[in-house]
Amino acid sequence: MRHDELHLWYLADPAAPRYVGQLRLVDAGKGVSLQYGVDWLGGGFPLSEDLPLVDIEHLPRWKGLAVGAVDDARPDRWGERVIQYLDKPARLSLMEFLYYAGDDRFGALGVSTSADAYRPRSQSPLPRLAQAQQLSEVVHKVSEREPVSDIERRMLSAGGSFGGAKPKALIDIAGEQWVIKFFNNEPIDVPLIEHASMTLAKLAGIEVAQTRVVPLVGENALAVRRYDRDGVRRIHCISAGTALRAQTVAGQEPELGYPALAQLLRRAGLADDDQSLRDMQELFRRMVFNILIDNTDDHEKNHALMVVAPARQGKYKLAPAYDVLPTNSGQGYQEFIVGTAQRDSTLANAMSQCELFGYTPAQAAADVVRVIEVVDGWRTHFAACGVTDADLESLAERIDGGPLLSQRRTFNPADYAKPARAPRRRSPFDR
Repeated sequence: MRHDELHLWYLADPAAPRYVGQLRLVDAGKGVSLQYGVDWLGGGFPLSEDLPLVDIEHLPRWKGLAVGAVDDARPDRWGERVIQYLDKPARLSLMEFLYYAGDDRFGALGVSTSADAYRPRSQSPLPRLAQAQQLSEVVHKVSEREPVSDIERRMLSAGGSFGGAKPKALIDIAGEQWVIKFFNNEPIDVPLIEHASMTLAKLAGIEVAQTRVVPLVGENALAVRRYDRDGVRRIHCISAGTALRAQTVAGQEPELGYPALAQLLRRAGLADDDQSLRDMQELFRRMVFNILIDNTDDHEKNHALMVVAPARQGKYKLAPAYDVLPTNSGQGYQEFIVGTAQRDSTLANAMSQCELFGYTPAQAAADVVRVIEVVDGWRTHFAACGVTDADLESLAERIDGGPLLSQRRTFNPADYAKPARAPRRRSPFDR
């Protein structure tokens, strides 16, 4: 069955879904549009800033994407792979991927075949923590394109198409949804190292998603608690890429980077108790931390915003950090723009536009020193988390290698201190 039209629903309260509007396949199957329904136009909110509440068909402005916030409701590379392998849709299009992703997708949007009732693709209950080993084996089978049984198919279809590039699934831990990420034949223990990196980031004053290591036979997995869930309620979230594209003039390339995201938070962030300023400054610390631990995979989908009080036209709050770990590549540039030197992985580049994060240069330099002090202890922290000596040595080649270690050793906050102004001499003409 092919899906040329589907219907979008808002599921902040899954017990009372609200109809948003109609989705339509456009651009020869390479894009998805949205037209709000009458009720949503009268009492809803813009899902993203490029989807205002007007009675038109909103068309995607970027090739290969669904329109605005709808694009964040579709699966990423791993989810698409699971859908192709398990569901074998008759046609591979964005609409098929949106439909087959099922109910438990990122954020608070859902996709249904009906405009009258929320009818998502049916799926089984999520597997529980006790089934993590079996779930890991199913995921590895899909990675290797090996046959799976009907039971295994049901287990993975419950949450196996969740977004992301690497093997992962959804799992139930004590009644809460967590994302479980599996070892993917990397040369180092990536799940354990991600846990160590996330907990290290917390010491640097960065709010991170809660993580826990899940030991399996011969390897580890990592469970990450979903920040877009609050009990049964769902939180509307959008990726940084969606938010930054929404404020970009049609025909221009979006500026996907930390300074632009900081300015978006300044303009549209949550003003209560200076939350937007705190978010801007935390984003700066995340940028510095990513540079110093060689996390160069900090692309637009590895940052997200939570939409707070959408009934008041929405305000953005920086979502907890996730997918924070050394890339261990030493490539010397970030995916996200850092400063005036674009993506160069240097502290000088990070400091070059520090005022855009709500800092004076002296304040920003003090926070850089704070992050450096934490990163200086990375090896002890990682070892305490159980990272092996062999993996520590591998990571040290980058984190303590010349380019990054020298930056930690030579950064001087005095270089950014505002020089004291000399007192003005009193003139005999002063009265």
